[in-house]
Amino acid sequence: MLFAVTMDVAIPHDLDPGVREDLIAREKSYCQELQEAGVWRHIWRCAGQYANLSVFDVPGNDELHHLLWNLPLFPYMTVSVTPLAAHPSALTAR
Repeated sequence: MLFAVTMDVAIPHDLDPGVREDLIAREKSYCQELQEAGVWRHIWRCAGQYANLSVFDVPGNDELHHLLWNLPLFPYMTVSVTPLAAHPSALTAR
């Protein structure tokens, strides 16, 4: 199943700089592992925001929930999930 996921990040400004650097490094590593596994299919930065729009390809809701909850930055995110379906007008649907 494909899911569009918007993640808005709000790391507290008073968070220890070392903790912040570690969180961001672990987030990047986890994100890249999931991309290499073909699960995190696309990731785009939302211009002018500390946010991204991503597409995940997972078997179902429970798997997506597990992946998102394991993001190191998850405690500092507002997440919006939209299940996706093929559009009959898309060229790739032919």
